Amino acid sequence: MNRAMINFSVVTVTYNAESVIERTVGSVLAQTYSNIEHLIIDGTSSDKTLSLVNDYMRCSYAAQNKHQIKIVSEPDKGLYDAMNKGIRMATGDYIVFLNAGDTFPSEHTLEVIAKCVAEGEKLPGVLYGDTDIVDDKGHFLCHRRLSPPKSLTWRSFKRGMLVCHQAFYVRTDIAKNNLYDLNYCYSADVDWCIRVMKEAEKKGLSLLYVNAVIVNFLDGGMTTKNHRASLKERFQVMRKHYGLLTTLVMHGWFLLRSFLQK
Repeated sequence: MNRAMINFSVVTVTYNAESVIERTVGSVLAQTYSNIEHLIIDGTSSDKTLSLVNDYMRCSYAAQNKHQIKIVSEPDKGLYDAMNKGIRMATGDYIVFLNAGDTFPSEHTLEVIAKCVAEGEKLPGVLYGDTDIVDDKGHFLCHRRLSPPKSLTWRSFKRGMLVCHQAFYVRTDIAKNNLYDLNYCYSADVDWCIRVMKEAEKKGLSLLYVNAVIVNFLDGGMTTKNHRASLKERFQVMRKHYGLLTTLVMHGWFLLRSFLQK
């Protein structure tokens, strides 16, 4: 497939996000790359979120923007259920989750990512890159502490979630075969990324590193606010994929690393 034909499905999950949604949709609207499907999955917000999202759609239409925008607002069973809705709706070649408050760092971000795929080659299973952390005003705080390796496999995540979920672009056909496991409340994204990479390996598909910051991630998400419960779930996810002994050894290393960094 020619790289110019690559279509991105950008999924934005929202719920009462009026304070941050404008900068997220604005960063999608500003993209110079035209093959974008933007799916906005709202959990029946009671604030001005939907009004702002509808303004975004009208603005895109008035500007004759080529991005396709689809909005769904209905009750859901939580974040990961909403994300599964996005996967089911997606029609692009790759899917990425850019949730309320997250943004693309540049108007050229998707163009940069698309250019990383060589013309005529089999589409990689995953495209991934670097992450910057921003505050609730969108101001830069720091580079993400865990950096993605240039060579990534599903085994890499035994050292932690080395790639931010929002900097992890998955071939949509693979994503549709691997919905988020709703048995996890806080760490389904870790499990999902590992399962996706396992399937890519089985299919003989590469995981391609984009040597650039490709997302500004809003600090203080659901996992951060429920840190202890998230750690317990993440232990179970790692045990499932890497075995108990490896998980215990790696958690011992995490504790030591945390102590040394103080």
